[in-house]
Amino acid sequence: MNEARIAAAKRRACAAVDAIADELVAISHELHSHPEPGYHERHAAALLAGRLARGGFAVQRHAFGLPTAFAAHAGTPAGPRVVICCEYDAIPGMGHACGHNIVGAAGLGAGLALAGIAAPVGGRVTVLGTPAEEGGGGKILLADRGAFAGAAAAMLVHPAPYETVRPHINAASTLHVTTIGRAAHASMFPEAGVNALDALVLGYLGLATLRQHLAPTDKVHGIITDGGTAPSVVPARAAGWFMVRSANGTDLVRLRQRVLAAFRAGALSAGARLVAQWQWPQYAEMRHSLPLAVACEENLRALGRHPVPPERIPVSRAASTDLGNVSHLVPAIHPKLAISPPDVVPHSPAFARWAVGPAADRAVVDGAKALAMTAIDVWLRPRLRAAMRYPFSRPRPPVSVPRASRHGASAVRGR
Repeated sequence: MNEARIAAAKRRACAAVDAIADELVAISHELHSHPEPGYHERHAAALLAGRLARGGFAVQRHAFGLPTAFAAHAGTPAGPRVVICCEYDAIPGMGHACGHNIVGAAGLGAGLALAGIAAPVGGRVTVLGTPAEEGGGGKILLADRGAFAGAAAAMLVHPAPYETVRPHINAASTLHVTTIGRAAHASMFPEAGVNALDALVLGYLGLATLRQHLAPTDKVHGIITDGGTAPSVVPARAAGWFMVRSANGTDLVRLRQRVLAAFRAGALSAGARLVAQWQWPQYAEMRHSLPLAVACEENLRALGRHPVPPERIPVSRAASTDLGNVSHLVPAIHPKLAISPPDVVPHSPAFARWAVGPAADRAVVDGAKALAMTAIDVWLRPRLRAAMRYPFSRPRPPVSVPRASRHGASAVRGR
């Protein structure tokens, strides 16, 4: 009897998505045509929150003290609560090259499909607008302020050049490096100067030599943003931003130490001073809820999609997200849906173009259906919820990603 009830609820949810499919695609394209960076997504937040309000949700704008966050609620107050996350921030200078227009539109569609189903089946849904995933840690702030408290599950769908329910998602830290030297005339009195750019470049080259000894799950990459003011002046200051990633927080701590050693060596070699600051936020690795992932995969296959097991994807194909931090608090999944060929990679202009192509439009609709169907599984399958909760009922190691203050950064200084 319960299986028939679940099947009927899923059919109703899918029909609801189909009824608004054209609108969801149009909203995805609208988000894409108005890219906004993290914590400035005013148009996107207003668009999504407004549509949820018209769809019967009780909507809290500027949720949890964040101007571009929102929380939209529907269903039975005492029912198990599923949080569906909408991302909608763009990459500065590249637009929606990560496809967050798809994430936002799919989350919207899932919420609208569930609004009329939640109360009759005894469930609750929160569609949570989560700003600034691209390095801004919006979900971390939301989690710290209680947005996920008591949730049975948290989920979203994300575009990619491949399809899997359990993608590789690593812990990550961001480092700002400044080297400080002494200015001098580069031709007349070079011996009076201390070249800060040389110090930073030597550290950068140290990272290059370090890479050949890293595990496939370890990544270090960055940019130099300041190398001096004029070629005739020995640079007194140089600076850059670097990201450090590893499979988990414990490995990340060790890798951070090796990265700092490279920059210390560069500064020491050039006689410069080093100021290295680990920035907030720190992203944790994703702890996928296996029971929830299995349910989601079954729903994706029922929709005619073909996610591959994570073992078939190289561990080097790993990104980072603030949903990783959430996954240490509540059962969570982060499935990826293919919208482009394998050679069209995220964070590229080509991927931004594919984010409004036919495959992306299908991902919006299928993603909305898969999220809604998986939420119904959570609501109507008590054994699934028990299996999802089980890992959280046992003692677990804490989030081991090094922490930095929200209003400051941990600094390392030295020669």
